Amino acid sequence: MIDLRQLSKIYRTDRVETAALTNINLKVAAGEFVTIMGSSGCGKSTLLNIIGLLDAPAAGEYHFNGKALHGLSEKEKTAFRTANIGFIFQSFNLIDRLTVTENIALPLYYAGVDAAERKERVAKILAQLNLSHRAAHHPKQLSGGQQQRVAIARALIGKPRLILADEPTGNLDSANGNGVMEMLCDLNDAGTTVIMVTHSQHDAGFSKRIIYMKDGQIVTEKFNRNVSAALV
Repeated sequence: MIDLRQLSKIYRTDRVETAALTNINLKVAAGEFVTIMGSSGCGKSTLLNIIGLLDAPAAGEYHFNGKALHGLSEKEKTAFRTANIGFIFQSFNLIDRLTVTENIALPLYYAGVDAAERKERVAKILAQLNLSHRAAHHPKQLSGGQQQRVAIARALIGKPRLILADEPTGNLDSANGNGVMEMLCDLNDAGTTVIMVTHSQHDAGFSKRIIYMKDGQIVTEKFNRNVSAALV
């Protein structure tokens, strides 16, 4: 599904040049659940942003199901993201002035889905995530766990093939964090590809493969033989 070849990213100022990523080669198959780990500043969030087309590499190639994405225009990147990728962030990134329903419906609005279908799809996912009773509330009226469920609903509403999660449990207590991880596992079991960045070894235990980064490079990886152990 995802094929990154010799990917590099360099940040430059007037006096300093910093290599955020150096010669990254990575393949992620459809249906995988992959975790990217490493110390702060190792490049893992930069890599996730490039995979999500929120940032562009300085060099290298990015292929998604055989389609070259590294040469797309900004307009083409936006269209591709809307059709294929859902994002879950640590800070939730909900819009305070919008209701839960309106936050979840945003990707459908930008995708040009008509109002009747938006209403139907939002109602369905609200019920699935036990949020129907919060449909008219605003984010500040919700608990942290409820806000993250709204963020997950917004990520899923467009039926993406790929979910990118950046520290999805970082602002949650253990109970709510485990609930989020179980939802990601359920999504993955249903066929959605998941790539997650985290510092948490516990959360990484839910994934099928863990990739370790250091100083902008992939240094090693391992496969989790008993993923279900994290659920105990």
